[in-house]
Amino acid sequence: MSLPDTIASTILNGFEAMFTDFMDVTNGAQARFEQAQWHEVHAAMRLRLTVYRERVSYAEQHCRDIAGDKLQDKQSWSQVKLRYAEMISGHPNHLIAESFFNSVFSRVFGHMAIRHSSVFAGVKALDPKAVAADDILINFEYDRGLKETTRAMLERFQFQIPYEDIDRDVDRIVHRVVEFFANVRPAEGSISIKVIENVFFRNKGAYLIGYIDLPDEIIPVALPFMLNKKGEVYVDAVILGSDEISMIFSFTRSYFMVNTQNPAQYVAVLKRMMPHKEIFELFTSIGFAKHGKTAFYQYAVSFTKQIPVEQKYTSAPGIKGMVMLVFTLPDFDYVYKVIKDRFTPPKDMTRKQVEEKYNMVKSSDRAGRMADVQGFKYLAFDKRRFSDELLEELYKEVPSMVQTSGNALILKHVYVERKMVPLNLYLPNADDGSTYSAIDEYGNAIKQLAAANIFPGDMLLKNFGVTRHGRVVFYDYDEICPLTDCNFRKIPEARTDEEEMAAGAWFDVKENDIFPEEFRLFFTGNPKAKRVFNQLHAEIYDYRFWQGLQNKIKEGYVTDVFPYRRQKRFKRIES
Repeated sequence: MSLPDTIASTILNGFEAMFTDFMDVTNGAQARFEQAQWHEVHAAMRLRLTVYRERVSYAEQHCRDIAGDKLQDKQSWSQVKLRYAEMISGHPNHLIAESFFNSVFSRVFGHMAIRHSSVFAGVKALDPKAVAADDILINFEYDRGLKETTRAMLERFQFQIPYEDIDRDVDRIVHRVVEFFANVRPAEGSISIKVIENVFFRNKGAYLIGYIDLPDEIIPVALPFMLNKKGEVYVDAVILGSDEISMIFSFTRSYFMVNTQNPAQYVAVLKRMMPHKEIFELFTSIGFAKHGKTAFYQYAVSFTKQIPVEQKYTSAPGIKGMVMLVFTLPDFDYVYKVIKDRFTPPKDMTRKQVEEKYNMVKSSDRAGRMADVQGFKYLAFDKRRFSDELLEELYKEVPSMVQTSGNALILKHVYVERKMVPLNLYLPNADDGSTYSAIDEYGNAIKQLAAANIFPGDMLLKNFGVTRHGRVVFYDYDEICPLTDCNFRKIPEARTDEEEMAAGAWFDVKENDIFPEEFRLFFTGNPKAKRVFNQLHAEIYDYRFWQGLQNKIKEGYVTDVFPYRRQKRFKRIES
């Protein structure tokens, strides 16, 4: 076997090992759910995030062991790529396999060495219509009526633990579906319910995902399952419609675990159900985040090519960050964030510390309140598409991160996040109802992150954004830390007039000390928002609220996380 053949085969073996390791962790999800092993759920989530990186590293080392100094011969890599392409031709996961090849190449040569002839730089995007997606769907015909069809569906997906009350759950589901269709008159013809063959697991929930197949449309549906205190399973809600399902697959959520040997089939079905979701979002949502990055790059390049050259990259709306330089394109749903070379006082940290904070986001349960973030190395842009003001800002604030070559502008390290309307820009134009809702969401976001053992640090309104669904999401991560690392204190009473009038703290303050009473300062200049917050979430000002959460977390408490509105939940009375 020639050296290019051997290297290509070694990389393919590495990919297969990665996929096996990934699915080994994933396939334990049902047992963890059934046994209520919630701490193990989060440990498995973190473990799975390391699988890809470790297998790329192993594959690179094996290639070095085989080829020695010859591995650095870039000319031979076009042959390696050619042989690899032949090996994965017809492979059900060839798209992810191409991303894996690119990752190994980047480990060998660095991202700057990437050339189209040596890697799969023009990786083809998934065509959902070309995938045999129907193969993963289980069809439940509607010929026996909704109640019998629903029962057959629940019995088909029975867990290894008993239902709390399957008859009750069937009746509840039927009632909710009938209620949904009260104002919808589907065209006459055959009706069926199509459900993806495997259950999706995340946090403390399990989900059946599918759709009601009508003659002229499909209605996405999800059935979330949870456990009661006795370890019995019950249906918690019925989620219907594309917008509602989209919230379950939100960019603010941890990645699902679902047993699939062909992720493209799952992505194709999900795309059918949520046509507004991009392919890269769906790959990422089921845990294939590295390929999601590849697919995002395809999406970004395609988007840029389709807009007029007059539309330039400019600074993102909002107050400029002390740590990050943030820019975007008009009508583009994402922002690019680059760590500044020097931070604006009073920020006092290093680049490495900021990177560690962003890594923490990836490995944490985001509780539906933190935007997912993807990091890229040596990301190339067309320099001609940058506004003069943004170019000047880049050269001033992040000169160590910028390289240029002709019309190419290359950023050595950049993060990508979903674009949202900053809360401080949203509120001035909001009516009373919208203000009330947004501030309630803001307080809930702080509480839910805290319950997930995440303290946002800097909770200024400018660090939170409003999504298209009206949810408030945190997106500035340079000061986050585990809640249990904080020391929440009450501000001591002044003992003298001098202490009362002191400009700074007259008492000893350690680095991890937090004084919740000072959180009132976040509403400086917005009295209406402050009044609403005081009405709804005043306990956030009380150090005892935070200490109580810390104690619960230390005792092993794992919070419930619902990726759907609480009013969607069925009412429960549990003894």
